[in-house]
Amino acid sequence: METPAHSITPPLDAVQSDPRHMAWMVGTPPPLEKRVRFEDASMLRFPQNRWANSNFRSLVPTKVVSRGHGPVAPLVRAERADLDAVLFQPIGATSPMRWDQSLLTNYTDGIVVLHQGKLVYERYLGALDADTPHIAFSVTKSFFGTLAACLVHEGKLDEAALVTHYVPELAGSAFGDATVRQVMDMTTSLQYSEDYTDPHADIWHHARAGGFLVRPPGYSGPDNFYAFLQTVKKAGAHDTGFSYKTINTDTLGWIIRRITGLSLADYLSQAIWSRLGVEQDAYITVDSAGTEFAGAGLNTTLRDLARFGELMRQDGRAQGTQVIPSEVVHTIRRGADPAKFAHANYHTLPGWSYRSMWWVSHNPHGAYMARGIHGQALYIDPKAEMVIARYGSHHIAGNLGIDPHSIPAYHAMALHLMQNP
Repeated sequence: METPAHSITPPLDAVQSDPRHMAWMVGTPPPLEKRVRFEDASMLRFPQNRWANSNFRSLVPTKVVSRGHGPVAPLVRAERADLDAVLFQPIGATSPMRWDQSLLTNYTDGIVVLHQGKLVYERYLGALDADTPHIAFSVTKSFFGTLAACLVHEGKLDEAALVTHYVPELAGSAFGDATVRQVMDMTTSLQYSEDYTDPHADIWHHARAGGFLVRPPGYSGPDNFYAFLQTVKKAGAHDTGFSYKTINTDTLGWIIRRITGLSLADYLSQAIWSRLGVEQDAYITVDSAGTEFAGAGLNTTLRDLARFGELMRQDGRAQGTQVIPSEVVHTIRRGADPAKFAHANYHTLPGWSYRSMWWVSHNPHGAYMARGIHGQALYIDPKAEMVIARYGSHHIAGNLGIDPHSIPAYHAMALHLMQNP
């Protein structure tokens, strides 16, 4: 069986790999060489992933996250012509780069910038447009981390309790003696590799169990996400340092389902999505047991993702209603212990921390973000009153290869908007 390959040598650039240029899935039916499929893992390989990331519900089972029946909350358009020329210094570079150049460098599919709640910038490239949902990958984690933080605030979830208090099925796994907070902040110690460049890494076994990646002939492993979680073993003492593992979020998703008695899709809809005035339903991928992929499966339109970011910037308020308690937002923004985060050695994120599945910069602006492989991002800068929502399909999966042309670009945009309101 083929495993996903997230880069080719040399890689096609953003223009050469544009799905419209490559004509993926064009024709009635598309010719074999132009098909993007689940069955051969081409949906997760570059450059086919540039089409797949905007078409996931054509490839795997999904469940709707309903927007409800309320009116759309309009985004006031105040687009600016000066933003493409914003300059920034990429990490490790000796010369500056323009904002618009960075979009191609990072294989951007779409990007929206909100300033003081107004839409000041919107661009779409590749297979994405304003009406098409795109997979958020691990940006998904921040939605469920926020929901869990709300349950803690409401007294329905005890962050100091052991995971097994809510999910006794995990007693024999690495999560058996982990606390809920350790799961929420990813300070668990697990025998689990999330190296996207290693075809034998545990992340791919997890994906196969959940039906997110095709299984080889004769496969006899776990057949759903929760079955896989029960097989994970410890690698040492919990709470010694931050270590990014997607399975923490799926464990948290199991806890949320147990507490609420609802599917994750329905609870996300009721608690947040139906209260934002979003334009469209979202959707989330599911495994063979109907379990949502809490770690990476959410798909939204770009403007609707930006609305969620604006909710967080506005201390949890949307449409005149307190959707998320302000105390929850403030706790997330304060972050966790940077010393524990340093354990993971993210050289592009010095001084950051990880709290309730959000990445917190601790910079002078108090910026924090949700992040996903291949360049998915939701960046919130409270001081600059700015939100950036971005979807992408970089040939590199890990954000360490994408950060040099994104993190400094976001901060430069914030400074420009503050200095040129």
